[in-house]
Amino acid sequence: MKIVILGGTGLIGEALKENFILHHEVECIGREAFISFETLLSAVRDCDLVIQLSGANISKRWSSSYKKEIWSSRVDATNLLAGVIHSLPNKPKIICASAVGFYPESDCKHPLNETNNSPGSDFLARLSVAWEAAAKSISKDAIIFRFGVVLSKKGGVLKQMYLPYLLGFGGPIKGGNHCFSWVHINDLIKAFEFILNHTDARGIYNLTSPQPIQQKYFGKVLAKALKRPFLVPLFEWQLKLLFGKGSKVLTQSISVIPKFLLDKGFVFDFPDIESALLDLIQNK
Repeated sequence: MKIVILGGTGLIGEALKENFILHHEVECIGREAFISFETLLSAVRDCDLVIQLSGANISKRWSSSYKKEIWSSRVDATNLLAGVIHSLPNKPKIICASAVGFYPESDCKHPLNETNNSPGSDFLARLSVAWEAAAKSISKDAIIFRFGVVLSKKGGVLKQMYLPYLLGFGGPIKGGNHCFSWVHINDLIKAFEFILNHTDARGIYNLTSPQPIQQKYFGKVLAKALKRPFLVPLFEWQLKLLFGKGSKVLTQSISVIPKFLLDKGFVFDFPDIESALLDLIQNK
């Protein structure tokens, strides 16, 4: 199978390439693929599977101009991909990224799943709605993964938190009571393989652990794995100084479970945060 991963130079794209390249022809292309219709057409022509991961980093300070970039790099890019795919005589299978930011906020005792069709009302929810609409316009059979926070030793939130926690500066964020929906990078890769082996798969799938947790519990488990204290709080005003409106990513309470994956028989290797962090820390 020939696989093209768009936005494939980031954490998830590199991990998927490392796995798929063992048995398939894989090409990872960054956001430069979306410079023009012709550039994107050249990138995806004659491939069997397109994985659309393109998107500007949301874990940065959001200015008005950067919010436009976040939107354009996802929604406009996926709409451009739709136009390109429609022009092809032989259309590839499509997997597109989205995020659990689609959902309204909820606590860990009341997790939401894919049967909840009512999105939140903030920027991230509106972004996810538009992003998914663009993906669905490519094909009625498109697969859309709503990612939780991806945990990996090679990048993302865990890599950012590792040094502060190792130095003993770990603590609750904004009290730590908000829910945290996450997934181990190995389970993410496994889920992609699983879905590709189910030819009837289409539509929305939450790609998160079946056990969402409070942020303070995540932090305590990480601190314990590193044999460090969990004492230094990070307040909302500090986050806003650092990230502006982008601090919402770190403080919103999103409680999600992967009902549709579980219903298909998918088994997580790391369903709980203890086993996930132990694996990632030991293998760092």
